[in-house]
Amino acid sequence: MATTGPAERTSDGPGHGDRPRAYLGSFTTAGGLGITTAAVDPATGALTPLHSTDAVPNPSYLVPDPGTRRLYAVSETPDGAAAAFRLTPEGPELLAPATPVDGADPTYLTLTAGHLVTANYSSGTVSTLPVRADGTLGGPPRVLAHQGSGPRADRQEGPHLHAVLPDPSGRWLLSVDLGTDAVRICTLDPASGTLSVRGETRLRPGSGPRHLAFHPGGELACVINELDPTVTLCRWDAAQGTLTPLGETPLLPEGAAGTAAPTYPSALVLSRDGRFAWAANRGDDSIAVLSLDAGAGTAALVTTVPCGGHWPRDLALHPSGRHLYAANERSGDVTWFALDPRTGVPTRGGSVPAPAASCVVFA
Repeated sequence: MATTGPAERTSDGPGHGDRPRAYLGSFTTAGGLGITTAAVDPATGALTPLHSTDAVPNPSYLVPDPGTRRLYAVSETPDGAAAAFRLTPEGPELLAPATPVDGADPTYLTLTAGHLVTANYSSGTVSTLPVRADGTLGGPPRVLAHQGSGPRADRQEGPHLHAVLPDPSGRWLLSVDLGTDAVRICTLDPASGTLSVRGETRLRPGSGPRHLAFHPGGELACVINELDPTVTLCRWDAAQGTLTPLGETPLLPEGAAGTAAPTYPSALVLSRDGRFAWAANRGDDSIAVLSLDAGAGTAALVTTVPCGGHWPRDLALHPSGRHLYAANERSGDVTWFALDPRTGVPTRGGSVPAPAASCVVFA
């Protein structure tokens, strides 16, 4: 079922087809609208919602297929599924019924080597589905189960996969496991879709790694930790497929962790030139600004700024690199910021309502 509003009849203006639109994921079981399409003002970064579709439940994470008019979504439910959409002027159109991933609560998905890959949080698994020539998803999925646990009995009784993504070389897939404090390095057989673990990097016990982002140079990776407000900077060797921790950087000013509400970092994005990283802090409801030195392999906290809402689940960088977006899940809005190219500090520009917002992507 799709819902539309008066804003759907507005135009992006001349040449709007060359401008990316924003697609906002959300939790329909918490009042979200599904996938909302929004026009983007290239000068200010402002979003104008156009229409939405709730064709699949809980499309909490989205990924566009570059070079095509397709968008893929998880369905973050206990039964777990993924869905393919065609992007039309009227909004995303479901290509086929959602395909089961044979994993519980998929929270992340990526496209690589002709397959869609999901990280399934509750089952602690990674699933692969072939992408057909028409963009639809094949099956049945190939599933890789992780093993282990961590010291936090309330959150780490078993594996909990929260992200999976290819490295810049395309040779490896890295899966980020909050439940076992580990990042696993895998290979994907393009013919069968089978995943194999080739290595593992253990991070500090109880840190709860959640997401990972590569530096544009490809030689560094930043891992954001959910159970402790830190980022772990790692050296990445694509030739060997090894990830080596270099050090941790706090995401809150000194002393803030002991006085503020419990903070659970969620998402991390890096600037196009690799000088800055921004991290979302749920609880503290802030965005941490980090300065990166790729040569030295170090990161430093510059400052934190309010996220503009409550419980920032995701951050996204506009393709121009000039604007940053925070999907504030519990306040039900998406806030945009202008980025200072010299300091990396965001300045709030505005926000739009987006009930149970969970992610922002551009296509």
